[in-house]
Amino acid sequence: MTAPLDLDQLQSFCAIADCGSFTEAARRVNKTQSAVSMQIKRLEERLGQSLLTRDGRSVTLTLHGEALYARARKMLRTNAEILDHFSDGDLAGSIRFGVPDDYAVRLLPVILSSFQRTHPKIAVDVACMASEELLSGMRGGRYDLIVFTQGTDQNFGELFRTERMFWVASHGGRALASEPLAIACGPQCCIWRKDAQQALERSGKDFRIAYTSSNATAISSAVLSDLAVGFLPESALQPGMRVINDEHGLPRLGDAQIALMRASHAYGGIYDALANHIVQSMGNLPTPRTAEAAE
Repeated sequence: MTAPLDLDQLQSFCAIADCGSFTEAARRVNKTQSAVSMQIKRLEERLGQSLLTRDGRSVTLTLHGEALYARARKMLRTNAEILDHFSDGDLAGSIRFGVPDDYAVRLLPVILSSFQRTHPKIAVDVACMASEELLSGMRGGRYDLIVFTQGTDQNFGELFRTERMFWVASHGGRALASEPLAIACGPQCCIWRKDAQQALERSGKDFRIAYTSSNATAISSAVLSDLAVGFLPESALQPGMRVINDEHGLPRLGDAQIALMRASHAYGGIYDALANHIVQSMGNLPTPRTAEAAE
């Protein structure tokens, strides 16, 4: 009978793949760098394939490494599920969670407050910033779980909600009639900005970027103050915003795809508790398109 793979080796391998560094991976799995290096050597010998390419301080996956990574994550997740099944202890601990501030207005007060009521022994430390920054922070080991907008980086993201994107303006404002159309949006790395610019260019609509911010609250304020027209997913619409219908000549935008990403260790226990709560709660969010928000 073939001996099973060593889960501890797979955990170290996934940690290296996550951060691209033996030094950082060793810190994450609480081992010395030499111990992690030995684990990878034994894993490569066991599989008979090179899994990692070392280029100075940078470490990347080979094709065989990429094939193993996806399968190793499944094994780590299954292992966590088995341990959870036979555990009768209370869930307790801390989670480093990141969420785009586009969703923070509704996600934090509604979803996280209810999670804290049902799981009082789990402390959730929250950071709100752009999806690109959250993904970078995940690679750097700063988060256990993040919610992000898919399209920037879909590797190992769990897509759980798709929302329509809407053009929005201030009720009774004049920004919609501006020539060229004044737009409020995120920085150049923002996937929604790229999609909106491409849609406007394809439609031949003349526009200018009048207001740029990486802070969603600032962009919403610019829209509500009638400084510019903006675009937001359905769950981020706010009272006082006017949803712009198709007859105004603005192009249809691509849907917002909202996904969850985990660090390779963030399976089972407290992590599944928060992840499942977020997915279920956002799936049940009532539509914010009230008479005040709709045109």
